[in-house]
Amino acid sequence: MTPPLEGEALRRQWPMIAHRAAAALRAAHAPPATIRHDARPGDFALRPNRPPEGRFFKLGGFSASYRRFDGGRHEGLLREVFSGADAALVLPYDRARDRVLLVEQWRAGPARRGDPQPWTLEPVAGLVDAGETPEQAALRETWEEAGLPVVELRPMFAGYASPGNATDHFYAFLALCDLPDGLATRGGLAEEHEDLRLHVLPFERALALVETGEANALPLIAMLLWLDRWRRR
Repeated sequence: MTPPLEGEALRRQWPMIAHRAAAALRAAHAPPATIRHDARPGDFALRPNRPPEGRFFKLGGFSASYRRFDGGRHEGLLREVFSGADAALVLPYDRARDRVLLVEQWRAGPARRGDPQPWTLEPVAGLVDAGETPEQAALRETWEEAGLPVVELRPMFAGYASPGNATDHFYAFLALCDLPDGLATRGGLAEEHEDLRLHVLPFERALALVETGEANALPLIAMLLWLDRWRRR
């Protein structure tokens, strides 16, 4: 059993504890199951088998049991899950100029994998704080990272980034904004250790980055493809 957090350790980890609790409340309102299995009480169970590790995000191990498609039961499946938090993702788009804004930053994941180019192009993004909605987080992050007021916010889609091993759940939005020439090229909050470079690109050039592979963050790829379909409509 994990000893209870106290003092400075509790203070340091409390924001993420609140994040995960709020994410669990949102997860309880799942969309309907019309094709996939419509789960009933008792169809699955998780039993932790070791204390979670990590100071910000958590990696935890558990034993899972669940109902099989043949009617049987799978017992004792050992798995590890990365517990992150819900995030709001925003693709700023200037409809009149047909431009998008992308964010570039160094990322630990590609660097740890051995990628020699660990600076990635991404949408504006940030965690959904406890007590705020994904829409509120989207508006806040668009201002904090890019200094942009949003004219209109449109939901794109929501879903799990890597359901096989992580709790991360993304809410993606299109933000209709004004993206004129001369916008700032740096963004982010210093107190959050953000070092961001901002790119305003014609939409077709941004979409071409998907084909060349330079746009290699899957959330950005999905959002650009969504926007391409929306523009055609």
